[in-house]
Order: sequence, then C-alpha cells, then structure tokens
Amino acid sequence: MKKSCKLTIDTSKTDETIVTLEVDGIRREKIFASNVHTSQKVLPLLEELCHEFKISIREITDIRVHTGPGSFTGLRVGASIGNTLGWLLNVPVNGKKTPVTKLDYGNDHWG
Repeated sequence: MKKSCKLTIDTSKTDETIVTLEVDGIRREKIFASNVHTSQKVLPLLEELCHEFKISIREITDIRVHTGPGSFTGLRVGASIGNTLGWLLNVPVNGKKTPVTKLDYGNDHWG
C-alpha cells in the first residue's frame, strides 16, 4: 500500500516560511525566519524533511499551498513551487490535479 505523504507550503508571511510534511500521520515542519527572501527556502526545507523521513520527493501524494491573505510575492512563490511539483509528480494541489500534457518543443534539441 502506498504511503500517504502530504506536503504543505506556507509562504504568506514576509518574514517566515513554513514547510510541513506528513507521512502516514506523522507530521514534521520546518520554519525559516528572516527579514528577507524567506520563500526562497521552500525547496531546501522540503529536502531536509524528505531526508528526515528517509523518503524521496517522488513519494509526495498531495500538496497544499496557503493561498492568502499574505505577502503578494511570497504567495506567488509558494503557488509556483506547489503547482510545479504537482505537475511534475502528477499529484493534486489544493485538491485539484493539473492536467498532464505532452509538451511539444518542435524539432529543437529539447525534444
């Protein structure tokens, strides 16, 4: 049976970022507090939590992103990270799945 692995991202405050990971009912969170650029710490905090749980980021089954109120830029950073991870991992973000589409880059070297 697949583990339940829920990621929560809160970048709503200008001076604090909170990343929470709950794996099979066990919840841990990391908080980064600073007076500048706290939302830039989302991925390093997530990496620390995955390491603590001894799991891969690929095991995330659900993502929740705080949608406000809060810092305009911080909320957008959190939403961008959450939506990108949701798309890459094919998991729901705030209860909605992003449609998986085939990207067409034409005949360039990225295809």
